[in-house]
Amino acid sequence: MPEINGIQVPFLPVGGVGNLKHIPARSNSGNNTVDFTQIFNEELKRLKFSGHAQTRMASREIDLDINQLERLESAISKADSKNCRESLVMLDDTAFIINVPNKTVVTLFDRSQMDESVITNIDSAVFA
Repeated sequence: MPEINGIQVPFLPVGGVGNLKHIPARSNSGNNTVDFTQIFNEELKRLKFSGHAQTRMASREIDLDINQLERLESAISKADSKNCRESLVMLDDTAFIINVPNKTVVTLFDRSQMDESVITNIDSAVFA
């Protein structure tokens, strides 16, 4: 297995290991390098969709516009301010189950998929 900087990797770069160069990330504001921790922490704060939620969105043809995403993020912020963990967020005719601490949409469904009208394993509900 080839090594890059002492770490064994299961692949070999196309140009070979000798051609690899470390290029530090640059911020948009100039020549300052951006710390990985800073970028990582900013990404953790963003709204995410689980693989399951993405599959559900595609199969149910649910598309969200920028306005709806902003309303969803606002609802999650409200739930977070109340220390909610698993929240149902109602946005127009779509219900989202959100893991609030991780800001992750776990699953979603629209009005036509609410067969039994029973939602379990949540500790809060927010109407966006």
